[in-house]
Amino acid sequence: MRDLADLLDARTRRPDAIAAAAAARRRPKSLFGEHGKLMIIAADHPARGALRAGDDPLAMANRMSLLDRIRTALSRPGVNGVLGTPDILEDLLLLGALDDKVVIGSMNRGGLAGTSFEIDDRFTAYDASAIAAAGFEGGKMLLRIDPADPGTVTTLEACGNAVADLASRRRMAMVEPFIAHRVDGRVRNELTAEAMIRAMTVAAGLGTTSAYTWLKVPVVGEMDRVMAATTLPALILGGEVTEDAEAAYARWGKALQLPTVQGLVIGRSLLYPASGTVADAVDRAVSLL
Repeated sequence: MRDLADLLDARTRRPDAIAAAAAARRRPKSLFGEHGKLMIIAADHPARGALRAGDDPLAMANRMSLLDRIRTALSRPGVNGVLGTPDILEDLLLLGALDDKVVIGSMNRGGLAGTSFEIDDRFTAYDASAIAAAGFEGGKMLLRIDPADPGTVTTLEACGNAVADLASRRRMAMVEPFIAHRVDGRVRNELTAEAMIRAMTVAAGLGTTSAYTWLKVPVVGEMDRVMAATTLPALILGGEVTEDAEAAYARWGKALQLPTVQGLVIGRSLLYPASGTVADAVDRAVSLL
């Protein structure tokens, strides 16, 4: 409870402590860890109202439990980054957990899960100027392309502007693209090789330059053909928690053999593993690198 008391004290009585902690944070010397890859813990799900992990619809609802899991993951050898929204990253800053880590701010969280406006994914969290001011290494954006939803074009335009804004500050623009469709009223990503090729090629062309653009992609069938569609560096995302963790590790490991794949961005699969501890799950993922 001491950590909670310290967080509450800073947030209620010393809000300037957040900016001070960001200014004092030791920056990483490189985007890459000692293994030569990126190993990032993703923790931006709650801001979209996506709290489920496995069978528990509210697994991520306890904030101190989530922070403890993230800190455990960040403390493991080989983990060199974290992806989150301002509330989570600022808690981690106040707790002193971000020294020497690659920090990626999540930008568009307006497409709340399960809403009628989910595809019109407004930028409601970080912007490029705030990411640069905090000294973070980059920003991440979700780009779901629904051919039947006109809200897609708003998100495309906003993502293009964000890519340009980040690049002008020499910050990584991490774009997570999908072709998506509504099925029984819910947005579902199309996880086929053809859909991912199309989504990636659209994402790669966003902004005034692609010099700082990275892609965040799932493992689908025919990954060698998928990743041949672009020369941009890519990171593999973890997706939903699965009971068959070994199969997931095998898929990630195989994808990591492809030349453009530069690491992993994994969230719930490691923070809320179906079995074992967070440390065990993280160490197993790091071993793939």
